[in-house]
Amino acid sequence: MKAIIACLFYVVTLVASFEYYNVTYQPVQRQLLDFKKNHPRPIGLWTKNAGEPVDIRDTITINSDQFSNQLLIDTVSTVVSERIPERVATAKGTGAFGYFEVTHDVSKYTYAEVFNGVGKKTLVVARFATAFQNKGGSELAREMKTMAVKFYTEQGNLDMLSISIPVFAFRDPMVARDIVHAFMRNPQTNMYDLTSIYDLVTLRPSFVHSLFWIMSDYGIPDGYRKMDTFPIHTYELSSKHGETYYVRFNFRTELGFSYLTTAEAAAIQSADMDYFTRDLYNAIDSRNYPSWKLEMDVLSVHDLKKVDYNPFDITRLWKNGTFHTVPIGRLVLNRNVENQFRDVEQAAFNPANLVPGIPGPVDQVFRVERMFYKDSQNYRLGRNHDKILVNMPLYEKTYVRDGRPPVSLNMKNAPNYYPNSFHGPVPYVDEHRPWKKLQVLQSFSVDLEPAWYFYNYILEDEAHRLRFIANIVLTLVPVTPPVVQRVIKLLHMIDQSLSERVKAGYEVALAAQQAVANATPFETMSFRRVPSAEEYPLHEPQPLSMNPKI
Repeated sequence: MKAIIACLFYVVTLVASFEYYNVTYQPVQRQLLDFKKNHPRPIGLWTKNAGEPVDIRDTITINSDQFSNQLLIDTVSTVVSERIPERVATAKGTGAFGYFEVTHDVSKYTYAEVFNGVGKKTLVVARFATAFQNKGGSELAREMKTMAVKFYTEQGNLDMLSISIPVFAFRDPMVARDIVHAFMRNPQTNMYDLTSIYDLVTLRPSFVHSLFWIMSDYGIPDGYRKMDTFPIHTYELSSKHGETYYVRFNFRTELGFSYLTTAEAAAIQSADMDYFTRDLYNAIDSRNYPSWKLEMDVLSVHDLKKVDYNPFDITRLWKNGTFHTVPIGRLVLNRNVENQFRDVEQAAFNPANLVPGIPGPVDQVFRVERMFYKDSQNYRLGRNHDKILVNMPLYEKTYVRDGRPPVSLNMKNAPNYYPNSFHGPVPYVDEHRPWKKLQVLQSFSVDLEPAWYFYNYILEDEAHRLRFIANIVLTLVPVTPPVVQRVIKLLHMIDQSLSERVKAGYEVALAAQQAVANATPFETMSFRRVPSAEEYPLHEPQPLSMNPKI
């Protein structure tokens, strides 16, 4: 009995003092205790939805008149509808607030105020996510990660949507649905199906370049803080002198890129599928603020006439030596969100949200994004999603009225039509806006050279190639044989040595799998594994002549 009393006294003392005697507490683990520390007394009276104070006798409904208990009705009628439709892609995510600071003068390239004036700071919200996991899925899956940033500028919101690899999966927007479906769960088994992925890749070979990046060390970064991200599209910029430039933006982590091997990711995943979210929250709460340098690779109109590749093709890199890189500023995230639903789940990022000085990309994928991002957000959040707090611009006056809440002030009693002679909102003349718009025609032909270049030059050493091949082999093992044969054929078209090494590794893996199937139960427990990369009979690599920076 004395021991029980002593334990109770210790717990009361611990909570009352708000000291973390257990130094292993992480910020995510002590969030509730932090709240109590910041609010020594209850934050107020509990009320019903309409504001009526809750009597303590209404908090228990056993053997009571339940139909006259408005608190019960409020509770059960709202809990079943407190979820909104899950994002089809990037469903599992987290976010944070911060700022962007201009560190270099880029007024030569754009008159966008957000990037002009060294020292200028702009508030931002950023959302990170895995590409194809459900909300309860693993953040350590080998797939693209995303970072979407909303800049709250004086000229409206500027949204930049980035992915963790510098090339996109396709350049024909018609393929968007099929890529998503192939990477999502099988409609019958409800399982992720590698056969569907490789089946589509072999039938749409333009996708193979981005798949190579995912199968390499870049496929699983060591958390959101330690990954670079790329807005992918080639953006058109215009200067106040009427000049036009074409740029690709890059967010480079100031911590330096770091990755997890497949084995490391699997070990972490077995204990913590929320590793990326936990790492970001703990770092910001501990004031180890994550930061990225924003830079842009630049081509002038004159440069466009000299390059021997399509700089608007989002499935390939720009060739080294054809562009120059210009630093812009720093993105710093220094405040965790206080409510995930309010600030992250309801956040709507649209690449079509641009500002004067940044007319935007001209490729066909971007043109379609203007339509389907808006449509998906209308479906998920309602037509007035731009009036949700996290999405509201600093300044907004429109002739858009009514509809499902939220409607904010709904423009009060201002005229609701244009033109009018009663002093409603008026447009302005952007004197620097370009008069001409570049029209880009793209080819349906498939160029496998970028994938060959990636294998031979972007993969910087033989150890990285071994991991790359091992990852391909591991994902090929459960794929049906006819699709595997098409994969080997496609790899042969890219690089003969690569196809031979993958084929050899695949045969070893299949033999090991067959041995497991024929083993006794005791042997199965002891030897159930896929051979490691070091066990594959791989050919010696060809010497490299260059190792360019990504």
